[in-house]
Amino acid sequence: MDKILTPANPVFIVDDETNILKSYEIILKKNGINNVHICQDSREVMGRLKKQEMELVLLDLTLPYIRGDELLPLIVEEQPDLPVIIVTGNNKIETAVQCTKQGAFDYIVKPVEEGRLVNAVKLAIGFRNLLDENVQLKQRIFSKELDRPEAFADIITENSRMQSIFQYTEAIARSSEPVLVTGETGVGKELTAHSFHILSGRAGKFMTVNVAGLDDHLFSDTLFGHKKGAFTDAYQERKGLVEQAAGGTLFLDEIGDLSAASQVKLLRLLQENEFYPLGSDMPRYSDVRVIAATNQDIYVLQESGKFRKDLFYRLKVHHVHIPPLRERADDLPLLIDHFLEEAARDLGKKKPTPPPELPVLLSTYHFPGNIRELRSMVFDAVSTHRSKKLSMEKFKMLINKNKPENHIPTAESSKEVKPLLFFGESLPTLKQAQQLLVREAMKRSKDNQSIAAGILGITRQALNKRIKEEKERASAAANGGFNNRMGRT
Repeated sequence: MDKILTPANPVFIVDDETNILKSYEIILKKNGINNVHICQDSREVMGRLKKQEMELVLLDLTLPYIRGDELLPLIVEEQPDLPVIIVTGNNKIETAVQCTKQGAFDYIVKPVEEGRLVNAVKLAIGFRNLLDENVQLKQRIFSKELDRPEAFADIITENSRMQSIFQYTEAIARSSEPVLVTGETGVGKELTAHSFHILSGRAGKFMTVNVAGLDDHLFSDTLFGHKKGAFTDAYQERKGLVEQAAGGTLFLDEIGDLSAASQVKLLRLLQENEFYPLGSDMPRYSDVRVIAATNQDIYVLQESGKFRKDLFYRLKVHHVHIPPLRERADDLPLLIDHFLEEAARDLGKKKPTPPPELPVLLSTYHFPGNIRELRSMVFDAVSTHRSKKLSMEKFKMLINKNKPENHIPTAESSKEVKPLLFFGESLPTLKQAQQLLVREAMKRSKDNQSIAAGILGITRQALNKRIKEEKERASAAANGGFNNRMGRT
């Protein structure tokens, strides 16, 4: 495998002293920044910047031929988005102020401390990434077109919110910063993470691990590996997922369940790009991109102290929230057709024809298991399917089984469960409440009485009777008003 260059564009170091150029290059490479170009002749700087896109420039002020303070305004004018870090022996405040006014990103005085240099370079890389992402995001929003729709081929949708997520994904895919993917169980968080990996252009592997239930030792061994003899039964050295995914993407699912000790180790990996295999006191560098996911409310977790705030903010540099299926009802026909085809193929059957009212029926269901649950429902229905047209009985049975009224919240859980009804200052009468419920059920079922009756938990005949009664009352009221008007004429 070819060595992954970090960052994607080179860090351009300009200094006339060979030993300084070499020392900067060694420091940066030791800290994972291995894409470095050097230049000793200041006369070549502008030409090389035109030929090769650079990530940032480390520029000495005291240079022969063309001084650094002369190059700085030229670079800023030609490439205003290119961060320039001045590195010089001149410690005069006036010089630093002047360089800052001319557009320098940072000013470092020689002799340079390793930590100061690395932090400045990493900040500049992060700044450049944010600028690039903002430009790409604006382009995606205005164009409303995807550059690589094939990266999302496994996500079946035509929903506008999902399309916006795809545009955002394309805009930030090449960033090396972490991504936090949130959403309920079964919405497709891992598929979204895989789309990030495809679009990132990273040559390394896409590795996944569910961290729920992993104690700190198992978490460390799984992610960071171990040295031979690190613990009993450690007969040989083993690479963890971080090394296996070198140059690629590591997807950590159920991150909200991570133990406090493991959170500290993950934070170090994200902040310093370093980790320690079990049994080793020598850190190793990682260029893996981390994508984390959870179905829990991560904001609540960090406020309650169960999730570290510093890790929370480090993870959510980029945040994608996948909407639940009940908010994507327009995707139901597509998903039903896709799963029918998949189920028929897997079960060795002919693809059945779904009744046209099936998407309407399913749109009235809250889908706690989201797309994963819909897939199971379709497979279950196809497994017992016998006729040409698919029966809706299996779907109705599962929907009725999981109706909210069958899971009435207790006093202890009422704070966690959304109420079925919201009351204003005035309560409706029972007759008014019945009318409102019937109207809403008919609206949600698109005037399908069978489905509406199922929503209300009554028979179709009982619903029909209530609809007739309401129509008769409405007709009588209209006629009464008409007769009153006629009496006055």
